[in-house]
Amino acid sequence: MWLARLFLSVLILMSFGVTTGRAQTHPFSVHDMLAMDRLSDPQVSPDGGQIVFVLRKTDLEVNKGRTDLWLVRSNGRDLRRLTSHVEGDFNPRWSPDGKSILFLSTRSGSSQVWRIRMDGGEAEQITEEPLDVSNLVVSPDENHIAFTMDVFPDCRTPSETKERLDQIEKRKASGRIYERLFVRHWDTWKDGRRSHLFAMPTAGGGAVDVMRGMDADTPSKAFGGPEEITFTPDGKGVIFSARDVGAKEPWSTDFDLYLAPVGGSESPKCLTEKNEAWDTNPVFSPDGKTLAYLAMARPGYEADRFRIVLRRWPDAKERILTEDWDRSPSSFCFSTDGKTIYTTADNLGQSSLFAIDVHTGAAKTVVKEGNISSPSVAGQRIIYAMNNLQSPAELYSVKPDGADIRKITQINSEKLASVRIGEYEQFTFAGWNNETVYCYVVKPVDFDSQKKYPVAFLIHGGPQGSFGNMFHYRWNPQAYAGAGYTAVMVDFHGSTGYGQAFTDSIRGDWGGKPLVDLQKGLAVALERYPWMDSDRVGALGGSFGGYMVNWIAGNWPDRFRCLVNHDGNLCERMAYYDTEELWFPEWDHIGTPWDNPEHYEKQNPVNFVKNWKTPMLVIHGALDYRVADTQGLGTFNALQRRGIPSKLLYFPDENHWVLKPHNSILWHETVIAWLDQWLK
Repeated sequence: MWLARLFLSVLILMSFGVTTGRAQTHPFSVHDMLAMDRLSDPQVSPDGGQIVFVLRKTDLEVNKGRTDLWLVRSNGRDLRRLTSHVEGDFNPRWSPDGKSILFLSTRSGSSQVWRIRMDGGEAEQITEEPLDVSNLVVSPDENHIAFTMDVFPDCRTPSETKERLDQIEKRKASGRIYERLFVRHWDTWKDGRRSHLFAMPTAGGGAVDVMRGMDADTPSKAFGGPEEITFTPDGKGVIFSARDVGAKEPWSTDFDLYLAPVGGSESPKCLTEKNEAWDTNPVFSPDGKTLAYLAMARPGYEADRFRIVLRRWPDAKERILTEDWDRSPSSFCFSTDGKTIYTTADNLGQSSLFAIDVHTGAAKTVVKEGNISSPSVAGQRIIYAMNNLQSPAELYSVKPDGADIRKITQINSEKLASVRIGEYEQFTFAGWNNETVYCYVVKPVDFDSQKKYPVAFLIHGGPQGSFGNMFHYRWNPQAYAGAGYTAVMVDFHGSTGYGQAFTDSIRGDWGGKPLVDLQKGLAVALERYPWMDSDRVGALGGSFGGYMVNWIAGNWPDRFRCLVNHDGNLCERMAYYDTEELWFPEWDHIGTPWDNPEHYEKQNPVNFVKNWKTPMLVIHGALDYRVADTQGLGTFNALQRRGIPSKLLYFPDENHWVLKPHNSILWHETVIAWLDQWLK
């Protein structure tokens, strides 16, 4: 009898423990997403023993993120915060001797270069420029540092730029006169300044504009960084990527590599003039005898496949290393002996880590799963950052053969332990033309196979992009899983990571192959997972996904209970005249709207507004110059005039993305409430 009582007591205690555990956790939401600390820019010390990285924490009081530098040993021990100033610290770079770290900080009132010694002491300021400093790099001999500042190209010094800005500020007239494009770009109106590269002695002295007179930017606007800049092995020159094409800038992707002496004694020399497509990310081999960089082959196409090119230094003989590899490498580094290049690339819904043989170009997968970035070498191991659909980025290490993966950091472990998140899986189906298409499904939190769940059908932007195995800070499927929805994400034709032909196939066919893939993918998912409620499905998308929502409204009007359109085009013809980077529509729609109007009209959502009937939430930012806010306002006008239930969420202070924490909260709460209204 006492055994029966003991067994009953154990069951009660186990039940109490489970209940208590559930009470201490909660479904994932936007608040948890914002609470996660964001790890980025890991830099391995010269001896491979330590890693410095940037950690961003969201501060809801000031409605933005703040960044500090953290340090951890490569074996995962001794994690500690290196800087703790109330202002931002970022862009860390080791000194070649490993005795100090140089970094950028706004603690002096503007962004300047600082240095902190590893043997202790306070950080010391290195630069006192009159303008903000960005994109710090350090020469191999530590004799020089290089960084960028936004200057007027005809000004001789940064001080002259500052004086001119002060004069402009005092003017009573606010008008600007433009004689060429860009007038505005991404989220900023252009005022004639360029991001120029400066070099200066580390010990102190004047900063020299090595791009003096060039009407071009380095790094590339709006998303390039210090990876587009490097010193030559002898430290006497800097190599950088820039697009110096004059008035053709808005419709050109001809970024070239340039070489300039650190003293500015000569004008920059173009190293890649023969290639009229994109050249970027210069990296030298450990012995300094090879310059590796990324190059596209087709001008005017921003989603062409990058190849790794090897250039003997300094005699300029080149060979394309990865011509036969049907992936597009991004961040990369050399092995210690220079015989292997480790690189990341989109790969079947992942961003995988690969090893490329420098002699043969043969590629081998080192780590397949997850969204991997920032590979570096530390002794006999590779260091990298990785996030996935269930976790923000953490640092990992792995042997070159892919064995013995170790997790170095546990930055968000406690926060993840406090939330309940959805399980995910990937499947394939026969899409357009019966070609293989990949799809992810994220199950609702507290999933019960005996229940029926509404579906959030997420459509990615780009269109040359991917809803892959990554932890997203804007379109995170866990936010929907936590609200009781199944998230379904199809990587339709045009997505990256499935071969260049698959990516190219969307050209001239925005509303064709992708729509077929979405239709077939949703049908397969509903059949494959009977717990999905086929009658309660909403479609959501941003950018190209927003275009697709408008296209679906007119060409698949009976499938969805509701729609959400974030920054999507209504009229492709007018969008050409509204946007700034003209190479994009000219490639995807095969020409200009006056030379090839049929390609702008045949799959133009505005031509099918007469078929609209599905309730739609429209979201747009005033600072979105990629997809102008008139497109969102026009969409809302059409919905209201047709008497379709609709709502507009407008952000006067956001661009193509919603970045401010409280705006992100409002975005998610509005979107989830809209889904709840129509699907629950």
